[in-house]
Amino acid sequence: MPPSTYSVMPWTLARNLLLTEVLGRPLEPGTSFARFLFQDPVARERIVNWADFASATVATMRRETARRPHDKRLTALVDELRVSDDDVARWWDDHTVRDYASVARRVDHPVAGPMAFDIEIVGAPHDPDQRLVVYTTQPDSPTARVLPIRAGWTAPAPW
Repeated sequence: MPPSTYSVMPWTLARNLLLTEVLGRPLEPGTSFARFLFQDPVARERIVNWADFASATVATMRRETARRPHDKRLTALVDELRVSDDDVARWWDDHTVRDYASVARRVDHPVAGPMAFDIEIVGAPHDPDQRLVVYTTQPDSPTARVLPIRAGWTAPAPW
């Protein structure tokens, strides 16, 4: 596939229903997580450490644009976000580049309360353009105890 037709880093390939419950938005396959992060007010409301997480996302997008300079879809997304969000423009202009494999996310869920996740980003050795993003919790933490309950609320009916 030519580089101009794909951008794996900011595009959702798949997700589970629990992510929708935690973040408050469906993030259907093909949508942009970066767009959600910077353009949807729910992201800033729910993600407690939004600024840290968002600035790291911009730094990662800078890395990806360097890896894929001919990726028109990614370039268009960066341009759109820089124009529409002052934070993105400022972080882009500081020229930070980041390739993170681990990051923390704190979510303030309107029903479940504070939730804490450690996020691991795993790349396939033979296909570095696709990454699996895995949310984990500390065993027996408040988040670990509430997730099965939240999952039950989002599970499809068995009939």
